[in-house]
Amino acid sequence: MSGTYHYGDSYGGDRVEVSGSGIGKIVQHGPVDQQAAFRDLLEAVQALRAQVSDPDRQVIDESLATLQAPRPEPAKLRRALGAVSGVALMVGQVGAPVAEAVRKVMTALGV
Repeated sequence: MSGTYHYGDSYGGDRVEVSGSGIGKIVQHGPVDQQAAFRDLLEAVQALRAQVSDPDRQVIDESLATLQAPRPEPAKLRRALGAVSGVALMVGQVGAPVAEAVRKVMTALGV
């Protein structure tokens, strides 16, 4: 089989994509609520903040100012998400909830 075929519902359910000569599945669940995604991110970042070194805590604190702003500039928001994601990746498994929350926020924003 060759080409690209899409299967899924138009109401935000799973989507399966088959392309090329192989078969793959991309599961994309329904739309993510932006407010819920940000709320989850802030909770995860606060939990991580208590478990990191002072330099990492400073990065988190600087990023939280942007993440908690009512309407942050897109470039500042992207930098803040990148910063907290970087801290999360550097500290390993304890940072996994933050990395996942950042992914959800970016999905919710369509980034």
